[in-house]
Amino acid sequence: QVQLMESGGGLVQAGGSLRLSCAASGRTFSSYAMGWFRQAPGKEREFVAAIMWGDGDSTYYAVPVKGRFTISRDNAKNTLYLQMNFLEPEDTAVYYCAATSEYPLATLPRGYDHWGQGTQVTVSS
Repeated sequence: QVQLMESGGGLVQAGGSLRLSCAASGRTFSSYAMGWFRQAPGKEREFVAAIMWGDGDSTYYAVPVKGRFTISRDNAKNTLYLQMNFLEPEDTAVYYCAATSEYPLATLPRGYDHWGQGTQVTVSS
């Protein structure tokens, strides 16, 4: 079992940066593939980025964020990160981290069985 808690959200102007963190409990963090999703008001939850378990050498990004966002993990600190640069108003959403022991680099929510509570990111124009 793993429990997740996001932090680092906030209000930022367009073009700015934020770094989200996701602290994980449990001793088997490195055995989970991890992902970031986001959900804007009135929209479905959508995939943002995923990282393979272990050292996290493999990553995958949604097209709208590729080149602007970077997912990474520190297994020694049981923490997942999402560095977000060149933010746009369209990035405004609640951001969730998620973990899966079954499907590496999963891009659909149903591929994940552990979720955090989410952190709000608001980008003003």
